[in-house]
Amino acid sequence: MFENEKQALNQVVARFCEKRGLPAGKLERRKIPFSGEWGMAAPLFPLAAADPNKSGPVPAHAQFLAEALAAELQGLAGFARVEASKGYLNLYFSSSEYAQKALEDVLAAGSAYGSQPQSGGPVMVEYSNVNTHKPIHVGHLRNVILGGTICRMLEAAGHPVIRANYIGDIGLHVIKWLYNYERFHAGEKPAADIMRWMSDIYTEAERHFASDPAYEAEVRAYFNRWDAGDEEIRALWLKTRDWSMAGFEQTYQLLGEHFDRIYFESEVEDSGKLLVEDLIERGIAEDGRPENPVIVDLDKLLGTKEEYRVVVLLRSDGTSLYATKELPLAMLKFEEYPLEQSIYVVDVRQTLHFKQAKKILELMGFEPAQRMQHLAYEIVNLPGNVTMSSRDGTVVLLDDLLREASQRAQNIVAEKNAALSLEQQQEIAREVALGAIKYPMISRETTKVVTFDWESALDFNGQSAPYIQYAHVRANSILRKAGLGLEAADLPANFAYELNSSEINLIELLTELPDLIVRAAKELKPSLIATYAYDLAKAFNDFYNTCPVLGAEEPQRGARLALVAAARIVLEKSLRILGIDAPQEM
Repeated sequence: MFENEKQALNQVVARFCEKRGLPAGKLERRKIPFSGEWGMAAPLFPLAAADPNKSGPVPAHAQFLAEALAAELQGLAGFARVEASKGYLNLYFSSSEYAQKALEDVLAAGSAYGSQPQSGGPVMVEYSNVNTHKPIHVGHLRNVILGGTICRMLEAAGHPVIRANYIGDIGLHVIKWLYNYERFHAGEKPAADIMRWMSDIYTEAERHFASDPAYEAEVRAYFNRWDAGDEEIRALWLKTRDWSMAGFEQTYQLLGEHFDRIYFESEVEDSGKLLVEDLIERGIAEDGRPENPVIVDLDKLLGTKEEYRVVVLLRSDGTSLYATKELPLAMLKFEEYPLEQSIYVVDVRQTLHFKQAKKILELMGFEPAQRMQHLAYEIVNLPGNVTMSSRDGTVVLLDDLLREASQRAQNIVAEKNAALSLEQQQEIAREVALGAIKYPMISRETTKVVTFDWESALDFNGQSAPYIQYAHVRANSILRKAGLGLEAADLPANFAYELNSSEINLIELLTELPDLIVRAAKELKPSLIATYAYDLAKAFNDFYNTCPVLGAEEPQRGARLALVAAARIVLEKSLRILGIDAPQEM
């Protein structure tokens, strides 16, 4: 916004610096919160500190430079006034012109508002990371929802993004399922609800494994046959893995997520074992086989104390572990793509694992390890602070959650708009339900545990997705009643009147989105966008309740319609970044 004015400012500053022998460069600009007028502040302290001709302390010289520069900027087009204060150059805009330009920017950009030009190399975001032969439950949802939101944030901030999913398709959990299926369910085909069917078999397998020592021994013998390449077991494994992947795809489509590259744990198992042998040769790993495992004692190698601990890379029988595959996977990613950054969205319980993997790669001299980042997040609990576990069967499947959410949402939608057809109510209920499920997963800081609660998730009057969605619907309704299209890009926005405080607050928030997108992407904090969307919805509702729009006289009517159109665009943009639908009506 005000790009022409800012360029003119930069030109004056450049001439000022050249004339005084100051280092060339643009002034840092900070937004001045509204206090009767909008403006921006530029600190002169860096210039003062770098001035070879300064005399006296930096703060005093900064004020001297600010006053001198302010004198040269008087009358600069686009600014209502310029002042020097305590080493800062403050430039103020005409409130009516600022408001007009702010809305013009939003309306002209439409759905692209806030998005930054693409720059830099690709960023890979690895998320979801579910295990085959097990269900996707509510505990997994936070990962999928966080990962997808981070991808959209990064894209909005101008980063090319590669969505990756690392699927755990081998290991004891798979062998348990396969053995139990062969013994008790041989020949059965997946039910329509694939996730539930596979979950039931897995829970059954866990129960047998935990309670029957003979059964456990049989499973471990089965595992050895698999590891030795038994063709029948391998064929069953691939077939049932496909069943799992089909169930996962149903879930991903429902959540609006997709992946550009799927890695399987089995894909890097052999390369992981070869890498372990290389680590042994380098003296990084210690080979204790056949009595003991292959380990990397990082604290001993680094001279640290209980910081990195010991990493087990191979069991004493030579079978691999999760850590065995993590190292070649990290290397494979950078071989396949010229990554600027590789981000792992994995829960906080794996923090030490990623810390260890990164350190081993650094010891190997793998330079891209510096560009690996683990984004840890806390778990999702059931009401009553019960941690979900597929092993214990204490899970809530997505289908069950969505079914319950949709029914609750449909009851609310029917109450709010009984004129809608049943089909319309069901579609809106689906959009509301998915939003209600997603928002709690991303609105809390990643360091906070999420306990899913129906009342708050579906609260149309609290900090929730339905509240934000309903604000969007209200904006649509006003524009429809005014006979305008939803974009309304050609609306005149003449703010030649004294602005209401709710108008000021709403305009202020609309201008914050571009910088917020950049910040949220840099800090990998989806909660910033979630909180912003709520604050924007609240500000719009305050405006809606205090400022007549359709019944207002000109110029207020036209200006406020433009403000409604801009708010609708930004509400939708915020929801889209969060992966939440923006219903047209409710």
